[in-house]
Amino acid sequence: MEPTIKSSPNSDHTTEGIRVQAAAHFIPDRSERDALWYYAYRVRIVNEGTEHAQLLSRHWVVLDANNEKHEVVGEGVVGRQPDLGPGELFEYKSGCPLNTAWGTMEGTYTFRRPDGTTFEVAIGRFFLVPDVDNADAIHA
Repeated sequence: MEPTIKSSPNSDHTTEGIRVQAAAHFIPDRSERDALWYYAYRVRIVNEGTEHAQLLSRHWVVLDANNEKHEVVGEGVVGRQPDLGPGELFEYKSGCPLNTAWGTMEGTYTFRRPDGTTFEVAIGRFFLVPDVDNADAIHA
């Protein structure tokens, strides 16, 4: 059974009918093994509009607790470029290592409509924060 995403503050933002929800949770076992603070995050993308839209690329901005910025730019998400019709959704999971105990993620997806026009969809900021119970056990 997969762990449920715990209560890091979530993001829920809609741009041009594309709703993006994101949540993260701390992975203590991997953090101990890799000597980093490792977070898994889940993103749910729902086309609440009336037209198809295909996700072409992503641009993530990750800030750690030292305000160091890391950007991730690439095609699609998890090797895919989902084409969502009205009412369809796509959900995926990925991960983010940090050098500090906490940080934030936010960014944009670039989508394309059937007529070839492209538009940016905001991924609202969400937090990478360890569970209070696990924070003291890691990197002590």
